[in-house]
Amino acid sequence: MANVSFNRKRAKLKRVLGIRARLALLAVILVAPLMLERIRSLEDARTRQIAQAAAEFTTVARHSADAQREVISSVETILKSEAFIRASAGGISKSCDVLRASLPSNLPWIRTLLIAGQDGRIQCATNNMYVGLDLSDRPYFQQAQETGRFVLSDFILSRPVPSPTVMAVYPVSAFSGVADAVVLATVNLDWMSKVMNNLGGRAGITAVLVDSAGTVLAAPADQSSAVGHPLDNMPLMSAIADKALRSNQDEGSLSFLAADGSRRAVSYIRIAGTNARLIASIDEDKVSAAVNRDIRTAYLQLAFVVVFVLLGALIAAEKLVIKPIEMLADMAKRLGEGDLSARAARNRLPAEFVPLARAFNAMAAQLSQRERELIASNDRLTVMASIDMLSGLANRRGFQSRLDFEWMRAQQYGSDLALLMIDVDHFKLFNDTYGHLEGDSCLTRLGESLSGIAADTMGFAARYGGEEFCLLLPNTDVNRAVEIGEQARAAVLKLCLPHITSAHMIVTVSIGVAATKPNETLRPGDLIEAADAALYAAKHRGRNNVVEHGVQAIETSAADIMMAASA
Repeated sequence: MANVSFNRKRAKLKRVLGIRARLALLAVILVAPLMLERIRSLEDARTRQIAQAAAEFTTVARHSADAQREVISSVETILKSEAFIRASAGGISKSCDVLRASLPSNLPWIRTLLIAGQDGRIQCATNNMYVGLDLSDRPYFQQAQETGRFVLSDFILSRPVPSPTVMAVYPVSAFSGVADAVVLATVNLDWMSKVMNNLGGRAGITAVLVDSAGTVLAAPADQSSAVGHPLDNMPLMSAIADKALRSNQDEGSLSFLAADGSRRAVSYIRIAGTNARLIASIDEDKVSAAVNRDIRTAYLQLAFVVVFVLLGALIAAEKLVIKPIEMLADMAKRLGEGDLSARAARNRLPAEFVPLARAFNAMAAQLSQRERELIASNDRLTVMASIDMLSGLANRRGFQSRLDFEWMRAQQYGSDLALLMIDVDHFKLFNDTYGHLEGDSCLTRLGESLSGIAADTMGFAARYGGEEFCLLLPNTDVNRAVEIGEQARAAVLKLCLPHITSAHMIVTVSIGVAATKPNETLRPGDLIEAADAALYAAKHRGRNNVVEHGVQAIETSAADIMMAASA
């Protein structure tokens, strides 16, 4: 039952995957590449657009990083000048006067200049509200004194006025060698953000300047709300925050899949001489939104074209292919059932099928002749399949077929049937001594001799296998069979084929003879077994002799069989 169900399902599957489906698939194959090529070109355009946007934005980001570097460099330059003046003046009063007069108006990002003593208290400033303020607990103050180098602080809130700022510090000890004071400047973060405005206003692009703690120092105007907040609070930037802040490299980039499923490309650039970094993020989906819409439209168009082509292909296939094929299949079925008058009506077929119909009609006219030729060819092949190509005699298959035939005929007419089993003595030693080519030549010579004896005695010679031959003798009793066996043995001796490992120095054969009158109680295999037993006995008696054996009483001893097998 399960097998029937399986066959039904397989038949249904074949119908589904029939010529209609194949033609429809062919139509899709012809049309789809054109649409897919357009989609591929749009995909390439998207890739190029993203790459171009990334490259362009990276260039702009580097320019912005350079601008930020120039801002900080200008602050450092001013602080170095003030530190030099402080170291050269030798007194707080004079250096403070110079300090108040030296705040440059062309550097709006410097909000205030200050001088703090070794104890951290501000001695003078361009804004008097800072005088007396204690900065000794500030990390940037301590770092400047310890390192003797320019330091830019992280994001802080000013004490006198709680506004966000960044402190730049330079120790006077860098010039005087005495740790007696430091020069400081408050950096206007608004101006740092203005420098980054060329990075803003672009769909899918985010850019911020962060300090070493990850706090946003500056951002374009459209992202100004992020200033003063940790970078981790920005979902689009938090994925790279730790990597960017912990990296020892001046530049780096990272691509990742954001939580909302969008593809992101993030890069960061260190501001030279500081721990601040400019970090930029590109949302590839927003950057390529227009191309994405075109790609979706192309996919919809592809689906519509495929459906349209499928329907057209199915209708055309039914009329131009399926019906003509069904007509020709019906003609072929009639012809297969023996109706040689079956012909295809060419006037009812499309022009493309007319040559096929003409060929079909010609095939029907010649089928009978071809069938006769095929039968004759099969007969020839059957004969070839029964011939041993080395000896020229029948092979074992041919012998068995002839034995069955002669057995039935002898049983029908009550005549005798004899069999000689012939084995070449010490043939393995012959092959080992002279080689297989000489062995094959030896078997060929023996086959020629037995073929002649078979022709003279109305017998049938065959190569039974390896170095063993047989001679089937119809209408021959056991005495006559023994005589023919002696004749065969003598014929082999006359060939005088050298065999130095044999006691006779030439090739000899041992022959077992058996004969019987076939009847209902016996079978052809009994005759073969009797002849084999006689052959074993012949080998046991020294080889190069002929021994007979009755079919009804096979009594070969174990010693005879073992001795024969060793031959």
